[in-house]
Amino acid sequence: MASRVVLTFSIMPESVEVNLEKLAEKIKEIISKEAEVGKIDYKPVAFGLKSIEIMAIMDESKGSTEKIEQEISELEGVSSAEVTDVRRTVDV
Repeated sequence: MASRVVLTFSIMPESVEVNLEKLAEKIKEIISKEAEVGKIDYKPVAFGLKSIEIMAIMDESKGSTEKIEQEISELEGVSSAEVTDVRRTVDV
């Protein structure tokens, strides 16, 4: 059985004018193709700008997250997208 990993995606919007809730829904759709979406959080960055952090669980056998990150980066309103944390789950 393949291990599962918990991923944290960090997405930076282009500006404070970007509707974070709508953008998060689009991102959730992209991630859902490959992983289970968990917690969605909005973290203050500076001057009213907030990043979107999304946790997801994915089978390790699916490999790299580059395709997901690329798709998110191409969305209108996204400045950057990257995986900032990866942790292997413990099977009980």
